[in-house]
Amino acid sequence: MQKRSFSIAGHRTSVALEPEFWAGLEAMADARAVSLAGLVRQVDEARESTNLSSSLRLAVLAWYRDGATPGAADA
Repeated sequence: MQKRSFSIAGHRTSVALEPEFWAGLEAMADARAVSLAGLVRQVDEARESTNLSSSLRLAVLAWYRDGATPGAADA
């Protein structure tokens, strides 16, 4: 697990994910031309789950499932 910290909605939060999920999130961010922090913020704002880590994993899964294209599975 790798832990990274972000500032979301005015507060700091840490997220622990497997390296493969961080790589997927970085690929998604690159494809959407946003920063990793920006992508995490987008997922956070759109999530239906109370768990940010789970929401991030599901966003990566959906993105790859839907073809890993810039507009696929918007968070």
